[in-house]
Amino acid sequence: MNKEIKKIGVLTSGGDAPGMNAAIRAVVRTGIYFGLDVFGIRRGFQGLIEEDIFQMDSRSVANIIQRGGTMLKTARCKEFYEYEGRKKAYEVLKKKGIDGLVIIGGDGSFRGAVNFSQEFDIPCIGIAGTIDKDIQGTDFTIGFDTAVNTAVEAIDKIRDTMEAHDRIFIIEVMGRDAGYIALHSGIATGAENILIPERKTDMNSIILSLQEKERRKKLVNLIVVAEGDDFGGANEVSKFVKENIPAAEVRVCILGHIQRGGAPSCMDRLIASRMGYQAVESLLK
Repeated sequence: MNKEIKKIGVLTSGGDAPGMNAAIRAVVRTGIYFGLDVFGIRRGFQGLIEEDIFQMDSRSVANIIQRGGTMLKTARCKEFYEYEGRKKAYEVLKKKGIDGLVIIGGDGSFRGAVNFSQEFDIPCIGIAGTIDKDIQGTDFTIGFDTAVNTAVEAIDKIRDTMEAHDRIFIIEVMGRDAGYIALHSGIATGAENILIPERKTDMNSIILSLQEKERRKKLVNLIVVAEGDDFGGANEVSKFVKENIPAAEVRVCILGHIQRGGAPSCMDRLIASRMGYQAVESLLK
């Protein structure tokens, strides 16, 4: 065990993801188990710079494992992108005597943590918390399972009304740079077409298949689109379909922030709890 580490801080940064509270809980209780003082940092790196820090105990994280969002709040901090901002954060840590950090967030949070750790020799451990599942080297990230199940539940309901009215529905899910939510939810709901950022969209082939359906008098089609697909999202896809098939009844549904909220799934709670324990253990090695 690294006996030089006596106090650790934990923060959540960037977009929230269901299961972050479970990870916070695991970090706090594991830290206390190993005899550490654990400090919560509100509003991510912004709160660190502004010294919005408080000591946590086991009661601080009681009854949060089932809650979505993050009890520590979260924010995106432009100041932390700059060296001077990171220097302020370092000075706050030194003032508080905090020896290591656990950062729960996505790729942007991790990039900031890497720069910070290298510049100021502060041990930082990242926990992959993002619904996008876009952290290299991970099979799943905290929040993805909940988000994709939320999307599937919504799309299943939309399919019922789509079939009843013989309509084309274009459903946009989150995923600016990664199409995992679109891919998984699209396959799970039997979507005829799935549009993702990682693959160039061939709209002409989609139009041809829709025109064939039109000839068969069965113009029903479900298209799931990641918000970052190369065609421009659900509204642009809808516009293109209407231009090429004027008779089609086309509807757009953008699921939006509903995918970030809600109680985390069993899988996300388990992943978060295991990652939280492992993060503290890694700091102490």
